[in-house]
Amino acid sequence: MGTQPDDMRLQLRQIFAETMEQVQVTKALQHAVRCVNGVLRIGELQYTLADFDRIVVVSIGKAAVPMCDYFAQMLQPELAKRQQLEGVIVGSELLHRTPAKIRYFHGSHPVPDESSRAAAVEIMGLLHTLNARSLVFFLISGGGSAMVEHPLDPSISVEQTAAFYQGLLHSGLSIVEMNVLRKHFSAVKGGRMAEAAGAATQCTVLVSDVPEGELHMVSSGPTLPDPSTLEECSKLIRARKLENVLPGVVIDYLRGKSCRETPKATSAVFERAHWICLLSNERLLESAAALAKEQGYTVVIDNSCDDWEYRKAADYLLRKLKELSEQHEQVCLLSGGEIAVEIHGRAGVGGRNQHFALYSATQLDEYFRGQNIGILSAGSDGVDGNSSAAGAVADISTIRRAKKLGIDPTVILQQFDSGNLFEKLGDAIVTGPTGNNLRDIRMLLSVR
Repeated sequence: MGTQPDDMRLQLRQIFAETMEQVQVTKALQHAVRCVNGVLRIGELQYTLADFDRIVVVSIGKAAVPMCDYFAQMLQPELAKRQQLEGVIVGSELLHRTPAKIRYFHGSHPVPDESSRAAAVEIMGLLHTLNARSLVFFLISGGGSAMVEHPLDPSISVEQTAAFYQGLLHSGLSIVEMNVLRKHFSAVKGGRMAEAAGAATQCTVLVSDVPEGELHMVSSGPTLPDPSTLEECSKLIRARKLENVLPGVVIDYLRGKSCRETPKATSAVFERAHWICLLSNERLLESAAALAKEQGYTVVIDNSCDDWEYRKAADYLLRKLKELSEQHEQVCLLSGGEIAVEIHGRAGVGGRNQHFALYSATQLDEYFRGQNIGILSAGSDGVDGNSSAAGAVADISTIRRAKKLGIDPTVILQQFDSGNLFEKLGDAIVTGPTGNNLRDIRMLLSVR
């Protein structure tokens, strides 16, 4: 095939861009959500709007704005004169227009702020006014954990809450472990919004940024039953020595008698609640796989390293790619989910995707000889850590080109500054916020 490194990096970028186009939230909504003659259909779910006095939308997360916009377009023409669409949006995009009775908050991410608390107060206040003649649509996407937050203990300040989240980000905990703590800390997570909505009919539409089958973790599951427990919280704090990582006031609360258990699947509130997953990481990988096959690649999807430490994940995937490349001339290995990077000391610019890509590039000489290897790692939300990039592409030339600029990639890894390096190399993937969040995608190409 004669593919050159520059060509492979470009090919990786093109597959990623086309994949993101295929999984746009609005396209998925157009396929799944319809409203005809006052009946709203969401997949197999069905709601007759005339059966309700109040129609409410609560939209939270990185896809909050396009999701709410679409529902508003569907619902408003179908409402009776006595009905008016009301609700709250908390998202990362700027909102150009808002229905009269829907309040917008610009969501903070990845650390909550004053706006996060104000949004939580607004949402919970609205939900507590609903009754059996109310219909509430919860439109939940990834990123909402920080965007809407209020401690169960109101004496814990915004600053202490932010320190709690910052500690979690640097703790090396998996998303599953973080959620156990966040759900029990929060007045709005782990099913507590569903609990607040009381007798209302509830429908949650999810854009999932969590492992398959774990929908209760999207934005820390504000409207779904929570399988985690207070006992798990205590065990996690002990096992991971979190007293040295998280604020003392938060540790004291989570261990104290006033910390309440989250609503479980047996709670009566969920008898009136349904949920449906609109998009997920699985759909993201399926779209990428189809595009890679069109380019002539043999495609393998392997999500074994979801939530692994980045070096362990990279070494596993590179070994897997080597095995596959011995069997096929052109291979595309896809891996979804997230990896963990534990930060020590002061961090530079970057995120887990760029860190993974750079580390992988440093290992290519060990695993491959005489093969053209390309690596892409990127977040579907368009944001990687504290950088302006979604991720990066790397290949067999990355380390050589870095050293030509007088930069030692090993030092960059130690400084957690991969974002600055990839920007200088021209290999950062910059999309801006995508209005979506389906976790990360790692794409490894091999051509013999």
